[in-house]
Amino acid sequence: MARLPRLYAPGLPQLIQANFVHPLATPSQPTPQEVLNQLATWLGEAAQRHRVAVHGWVLAIDRILLLATPTDEEGLPRLMQTLGRNLAARLRSGRVFAGRYRSALLEPGVWVLPALVWLETYPVRSGASPDAEAWPWSSAGNHTGHTLAATPATQWQSDHADYWACGNTPFDRQANYRRRLHDGLSREQSQRIDQAVMGQWALGGPEFIANLAHTASRRVSPGQRGRPRKKPVDAAQ
Repeated sequence: MARLPRLYAPGLPQLIQANFVHPLATPSQPTPQEVLNQLATWLGEAAQRHRVAVHGWVLAIDRILLLATPTDEEGLPRLMQTLGRNLAARLRSGRVFAGRYRSALLEPGVWVLPALVWLETYPVRSGASPDAEAWPWSSAGNHTGHTLAATPATQWQSDHADYWACGNTPFDRQANYRRRLHDGLSREQSQRIDQAVMGQWALGGPEFIANLAHTASRRVSPGQRGRPRKKPVDAAQ
């Protein structure tokens, strides 16, 4: 079965997941802080070079998660290729990522903040950290005002307009988003995000999906299963 072309639409954010072929460390090993710090530096450099606005990010032991808006269709693929090449050279290994990265287009005003929560709570879901804000290699601390000395410099992070809408002041935004982060998502929200990322589809309402048909690089939602229905035969023929 032919693999789907990359899904892209001008000006729309994407949720990206790239799994590593081999985890950077086993559960019994210490967290590879130097590698993760270096990966964060490479992410910032590649985002600026390839003109990708990174709104949210998590660097985990087994994967990279991003919420980003590329300037053009080639931005994200080039960013991920750069990260893969740099990490392979650092680890002195072959292929870094387990296949192609997966992504989903998001409807602003509806799914950006849930996707950000989904992304930033991954260290908690995976058991890597008891608190999303405590994982240094993540945008969570920046969004909640929780800062750690070990957190890499992230001047390259570009918050999405939906995050800015969380409050009129930095304190309000951080407090409101912190509550959202700690409340988490409903099971339905998590399932819809999981399905959109794994299926590489768009996530939004019917009108959003319909409008995307005119601007997206390919089909944005799954087709109906089975053979197309046959048209009824005209009795007059």
